[in-house]
Amino acid sequence: MSRRITASTRLAAVIGDPVRHSLSPALHNAAYASAALDWMMVAIPAAAGTGSAMVDLVRCHDLGGLAVTMPLKSEVADAVDRLDPAAAALRSVNTVVADPDGPLGMSTDGDGFVASLRSAGHEPSGARVVVLGAGAAARSIVDALGRAGVASLAIHNRTASAASEAAGLAAQAITVDEVGLVQACAAADIIVNTTSVGMGAADASGDMPLGPELLSREHVVADIVYHPLATPLLVAARSVGADVVDGLGMLVHQAALQCLAWTGVEVDTAAMRAAAEAELASRHR
Repeated sequence: MSRRITASTRLAAVIGDPVRHSLSPALHNAAYASAALDWMMVAIPAAAGTGSAMVDLVRCHDLGGLAVTMPLKSEVADAVDRLDPAAAALRSVNTVVADPDGPLGMSTDGDGFVASLRSAGHEPSGARVVVLGAGAAARSIVDALGRAGVASLAIHNRTASAASEAAGLAAQAITVDEVGLVQACAAADIIVNTTSVGMGAADASGDMPLGPELLSREHVVADIVYHPLATPLLVAARSVGADVVDGLGMLVHQAALQCLAWTGVEVDTAAMRAAAEAELASRHR
C-alpha cells in the first residue's frame, strides 16, 4: 500500500557518503507505517565538509531529524548545539534531534546494541564481556556496556593504542593481548565482535575474529556484521551450543531509539527487522 505524503509530513534523512546502500530508510519507514506516524525518511548523499550545513536544515526546521553516517559523525558533533552523554564521551553523533533549544546530537549505536542483547534475553548488567576490535562501533559499545553495569570488559585489538583509547570509555574496561584474550574468553559470559572480519563471507568457512576453540556453549556471542546475518563466527558459536545475537539487532534497535527521540513514540522493532530483512534479501538475490 502506498503512503499518502502531504505538506504536513515530517521528513527525516540519513546523511553520509556513501549513503545509497543504507538500510535506514527501510527501517524507519517501516517504523513510521507501523505506528501510523506522518513521517518519511530519505537518503541524502552528503560529503565530508557538509555536516554543519546539514545540521542547519534541522535548525531551520526543514528536516525533523538526521541519522548520521560516515564521514560526518565528528563534524556533526561539532556543529550541534548540545550533545547527550554518549555523544559527548565519543565526540561522535549518529542522530540529530530538532529540539526547541537547538539541534541535539545523540549517539544511539551503543545503546542500540545493549537493547539488542536485552531483546534477545541477555542482560549485560553484571556480565563479563569480551569486545573484539576498537573502532568507532567498539567505542560506542564499550561506552554503553559500561553504563549498563557490566562486571568487566576485556578489549582486544591489533593496535594496542586504539584498544587503550576504547578502554578509557568504561571504568570496568581493560585491554588484553593474545594470551590475555584466551583467559578472558574462558571467563566471559558475552563475546562481541565489532570488527569487519566475516563481512561478506559466502559460507561458514570464512575468516573469524578469534579461534573457534575459544567458544563454548556457556557464551552469548554477538556480531555486529549483518551481511551475512549468519557470519562464520556465529555459525561456529551455534555449532558449540552458544546463544548468538546477529548484527541486524543493533541496527534495528539504534534506529528505534532514533525514532523515539524524534517522534516520542516507541515503534515496532519486529516490523523494522522484517523490512530490513526483506531489503537485504532483495539486494542479494
